[in-house]
Amino acid sequence: MDQLLSMRTFVRVADLSSFTKAANSLGLSRAVTSTHIADLERYLSVQLLHRSTRRVSLTPDGHEYLERCRRILAELDAADDVMKRSRSRPQGKLRIDVPTAFGRHLLVPALPQFTSRYPELSLEIRFNERVIDLYEEEVDVTVRTGPIAPNLIARRVCRTRLLTCASPSYLAEHGVPQDPDQLKAHRLIGFVGNNTRKPRKWIFQKGRTRKQLALPFAVAFNVPEPVVSATLAGTGIMQAMDMLVAGYVAGRKLDIVLPEWSAEGSPVSIVYPATLRNSVKVRVFADFAAELLLQTRRKVDELLASAA
Repeated sequence: MDQLLSMRTFVRVADLSSFTKAANSLGLSRAVTSTHIADLERYLSVQLLHRSTRRVSLTPDGHEYLERCRRILAELDAADDVMKRSRSRPQGKLRIDVPTAFGRHLLVPALPQFTSRYPELSLEIRFNERVIDLYEEEVDVTVRTGPIAPNLIARRVCRTRLLTCASPSYLAEHGVPQDPDQLKAHRLIGFVGNNTRKPRKWIFQKGRTRKQLALPFAVAFNVPEPVVSATLAGTGIMQAMDMLVAGYVAGRKLDIVLPEWSAEGSPVSIVYPATLRNSVKVRVFADFAAELLLQTRRKVDELLASAA
């Protein structure tokens, strides 16, 4: 027995005081309608309706059961309505994990646009340099560079380039390296991954020649922003994504070292669990974040072209 369908049939028969009218309104035959009521009465071991050739009326048990059915079906319809609306209009909590630089410089300034566009969403945003397990940490969507686990969906947005940079004051004092191997004679500022705790290798590419060098760092940080700050202060030479340093290069606060050895960096992707592939709140944030990244990509290309 489909109890919910039988309950809906019972409510319709009670409202219309007729099996025939109820059957017509539900698109059922009179025989099927009668079967639903009979199955329900058999299941409950009570008589719900008085039947006669002229009319149908409720028994005392039927009156009580009718009110309970109305409440149950109203709650069910309300739950269905909430779910249908949530699929067409984003609402509820969205848990976001983003790299510190993206969050601070791109996402936070643009948040008023996003929150005014989707006022029924509440955001929980974490800045993080770790590669986290989205399922274990219950994160809905993240921005990542590099390879993506196969149990996740990745929407690749843009690529990056790796630029080796130093301040004009540092280069004036220590000279300009002409080859990647000459970097070992300089003070270098590196990045230490939170997951591996190992300094990240620097990558260089010239034509078909590609090098990955494990270099000795005078200073290393676990987030990229202080790497840039230390380089601006004249501490040494760094390698970073072009999206982090383009403004400083265009403003002549940083000079590109070994420009002919600039290598393509990791792609930037919007990533979320496969279980949320149809989530409207994840989709609207992914669209918003992708547009922010693409706008930045275009601006970076313009800045670097003007600085060349």
